[in-house]
Order: sequence, then structure tokens, then C-alpha cells
Amino acid sequence: MTAIKEVVNRFGKKEALLLQVILAVQDADPQNHLSEEAVNEISREMNISRSRVYSTASFYSEISLKPRGIHIIRICTNAPCENANKASILAAIKQELGIKIGQTTADGLFSLESVNCLGACYMSPAIKIDDAVYGDLTPEAAVAIIRNLRKEYQDEQNA
Repeated sequence: MTAIKEVVNRFGKKEALLLQVILAVQDADPQNHLSEEAVNEISREMNISRSRVYSTASFYSEISLKPRGIHIIRICTNAPCENANKASILAAIKQELGIKIGQTTADGLFSLESVNCLGACYMSPAIKIDDAVYGDLTPEAAVAIIRNLRKEYQDEQNA
């Protein structure tokens, strides 16, 4: 049984559950994206048109149709974060990673994305890395978080 078939069986084949299925399939992908093959298989397994799967996937910013890094860094671009000096946080992250928004590091470890809101205005400026939200950041704190994740990854690879 394929991984996608298992996900569909776990959630069910109702079209109302399509978003949950897509997110689960993406989360299971090592490159954090929904491949063309996955779109086709979800369509077959759920008996939903391919265009419906694709349109749902392309609507949500949390879903990517192209490969991404192991860690997804999302930076908020909404007014509270902008006003709380988000620009300096973004500059520090871009310098540390050597990439721009929408890119992935050469080692495939990090992707950098912008989002309209993280729902963390009370602790702006904020970033979200994978499922964790970090707020009240300074440029130094943001870089320290990234360096720690890189070190953890390297330690895992060397273990």
C-alpha cells in the first residue's frame, strides 16, 4: 500500500478532507512539497479531479508544489512585524543562509518564505520554522536559532 493511499484511508475520501490529505502528504515528503505524482495519486485515490487537487494545493501558501528544504523558515510580512523591525531580521537570515525569499539553501536544509501573517502579532517580529513560532526576535537571536538547527542536523548526520 502506498503512503498516499494510507493517508487517504486514514482521513477518508470525502472532498471536504482534501486539504488535510494534501498537508499530510506534503509533511511526509522529505522535500516538503506536493509533487506532480502526488497530485495525480491523490486525485485517483480520492476520486477527485486532478485540477481540484491542484487548485486546492496552489491556493494555500503553506503548500508548495516545488521541492523545499528540510526546514521551512517563514517570515511574517504583516504590519506589526514590519513596524517591529522585521527588515533587520530578514536581512540577518538572508545573510546567514545566503538565499533570498523563495529560495532553498544549496545543502537543501533551509527554505525561506514570506507569509502574510503568522498569528503572532503579540510577539512581533516573528518567524515560524517548521511548526515552531519564534517571537520578539533580534537579528542575532534569529541567526542563533538557524545555527542551532544546522548544528542539530550535522550532529544527526554524524551519529
